[in-house]
Amino acid sequence: MKYPVLLQRPAGSNDYKITVPDLLGCQDKAETIDNALSKINLTIASHLSILAEYGEQIPHGSSIESHKDRYPDAIWAIVDIDITPYLGKSHKINVTMPELLIKQMDDRVSKTAAYKTRSGFITAACLHELAR
Repeated sequence: MKYPVLLQRPAGSNDYKITVPDLLGCQDKAETIDNALSKINLTIASHLSILAEYGEQIPHGSSIESHKDRYPDAIWAIVDIDITPYLGKSHKINVTMPELLIKQMDDRVSKTAAYKTRSGFITAACLHELAR
């Protein structure tokens, strides 16, 4: 899942404040932009763990465009987080698909390290559709 992150340097501060607007309360601070981007990945992971622990839904990332009017002078970045570990326990299901589609899916999985398995590919496709 791609989340936009907001970087701001408050007046009189040496630190950057980094916030994930789509994850209420998810923020951190650091001395440099690079450090802030490194730290926010851990902060997001911790935040998502807490949501999962309480059985709450993981919010979808929105676009920078949807936030930029509220923060006109901000620096924006995108972080890509694998939310699969926070979606709960895996369950086996039976799926019927056309043979050509399975072949195309297997071909994509074999050429793209991001998916690793058919299940990973299907999960990514489902998350993409659900985010629309």
